[in-house]
Amino acid sequence: MTISGVSSYVAPLIQSVQGINTQLDLLQQQLATGQKADSYAGLGSQSGVAVALNAQLAALTSYDSTMTNVGTTISMQQAVLQQIGSIGSTVQTSAGQPSFSVDNTGQTSVQETAASQLDQVLGLLNTQGGNGYLFSGSGVNQPSVDTADHILNGNGSQAGLKQVIAERLQADQGADGLCRLVIPAPTGTAVSVSEDVAGSPFGLKLAGVSSSLTGATVTGPTGSPAAISVDLGATNPNNGDTITYTFTLPDGTSQTLQLQATTSATPGPNQFAIGATPTDTAANLQAALAAGVTQIGQTSLAAASAMAASNNFFDDPPQRVSGTPATATSLVNGTSANTVFWYTGDNSAGSVRSTATARIDPSTTVSYGTQANEQGIRTIVQNIATLAATTYSASDPNASASYNDLNQSIYTALAVPSGVQNITDIEASLANAQTTIASAQSQNPQTENVLTNLLQSIQGVDQNQVGAEILGLQTSLSASLSATARMAQLNLVTYLSPVTG
Repeated sequence: MTISGVSSYVAPLIQSVQGINTQLDLLQQQLATGQKADSYAGLGSQSGVAVALNAQLAALTSYDSTMTNVGTTISMQQAVLQQIGSIGSTVQTSAGQPSFSVDNTGQTSVQETAASQLDQVLGLLNTQGGNGYLFSGSGVNQPSVDTADHILNGNGSQAGLKQVIAERLQADQGADGLCRLVIPAPTGTAVSVSEDVAGSPFGLKLAGVSSSLTGATVTGPTGSPAAISVDLGATNPNNGDTITYTFTLPDGTSQTLQLQATTSATPGPNQFAIGATPTDTAANLQAALAAGVTQIGQTSLAAASAMAASNNFFDDPPQRVSGTPATATSLVNGTSANTVFWYTGDNSAGSVRSTATARIDPSTTVSYGTQANEQGIRTIVQNIATLAATTYSASDPNASASYNDLNQSIYTALAVPSGVQNITDIEASLANAQTTIASAQSQNPQTENVLTNLLQSIQGVDQNQVGAEILGLQTSLSASLSATARMAQLNLVTYLSPVTG
C-alpha cells in the first residue's frame, strides 16, 4: 500500500487560504472605495462601456467650464454695448437740441463733450476679456480700434477724420463755391445750370425743377452731365411767381432752392427782381441762382459734406478725395500709409458672430464673436466723431445754420432707420447665445446624473453585500486556517499512533 505524505493534503488547503485572502483583499478594497476595481481591466466585458461613460462625463465637465467662460465673455460684451448705446442716446439728445455758441477752439460745448465721449466709446471697444480683445473678431490679440486722437487728428503721414472732412468740403464746394455746378451767364432769356462733370461724387446734383413763372419754359434735368434750363420767353414773370430747384446733397439727402420773382427794388434773400425786359429778368434770375447755390454750399452742403466725408473715412478701406480737392472728380482708396484705419481688429470675411464659437454640448455650438466695425457700433462711433471733428467761426454768418444742419443729420443718423443694424440688434444676437447656454447649463446636470448612475452600476458595488461576503469569507478563512494548522501538525508517527481512551 502507498501512503501519501501529509503535505499533499496541506498544500490545497494553503492555496485555498491564499485564494480567500485574495478575495478578502479585493472585497476590503471595494468596501473602502465603493468601486469594483481600480482599473478598467478589472471590469471585464463592461470595461469598454465604462471608458465611454467616463469620457462623456469628462466632456460634460469641459462643457460646463466652457459655458462659464463664454458666459462671462458675453456678459462683458453686453455691458460694453449697453454703455456705448447709452452714450449714443446722450449724443443724439444733445444733437436734437443744438445751441450755437463757439469758444476759441471753434467748437460748441456739445462738440467738446462729444470728443470726450468718443474717447470713452473707443476705450470701451478696446475692452479685454479672458481670451483677449472682445471686439476684434478673431484677432483677439489685436486692439479693436485706434485712439481718438489718431482718428480725429491723424498720425504722422496718416490723415485723420478732420483732414478727410476738410478735403471733401473743398471737393464739394468747388473752387468757385458753386458746389460743382456750372451757372453761366444767360443766353438771351434762358438761364441754365449743369453739373460740372458727369459721374462725379462731389457737389450738388440736379434732382428736379418746378416752376410757376408765367410764360417760362423749363426743361431738365437731362443730359450728361445733367442740366436744367429755364427760358423766360417773351414775357416777364409776375410778382410772386417762383421756380424751385431740387438738389441732392453729398450725403444723399435733398435740398430745395426756391427763387421768387419780385417787383421790389431791393430783393430779399432767394428773390430776383423783375427787370424791364425778360432778358434783364433772366440776368437777375441767374445772379439769384448763383447766390442761392453759394449759400447752400456754406450751410446744408457743408453739413452734408461732413457726413459724407465721415462715411468715407469709416469705410473699409477708407475713401479719399483723389487729386486736388477743389477740382477732384473721384474718390480713391486710402492706404495704411496715408490714412488712419480706425478699426484695427481682424476683418475676415464671413459672419462676425462666427469669429468666436464654442461647443457647449455634443450637438450645440454657440457663436458670440463681435467686431467694433459692425454697422450698429460704427454708426455711433462715426456720428460722435463727426460732431467732434467739425469746427466753426463765430464770425461766419452761415456757421449757425451749418451747425444746426449737421446736428439734425447726426440726430437722424443715430436714430437708425428700420432694416439697418443697430446696437440693440447686436445685443439681441448675443442674448440668444446666452439663452442657449442657460438651457444647456440646466440640462447638463440631468445628463451628468444619468451617466453617473450608469457608470456606478458598472463600477460601483453594494457595500452591504460586500460586507456580507467579507463575513462569509472570514468564516471560511478561519475554518481553513484551523484545518490547515491541524494538518500541518500531523506526521507518520502521530498518524499511526493508536488512539488512547
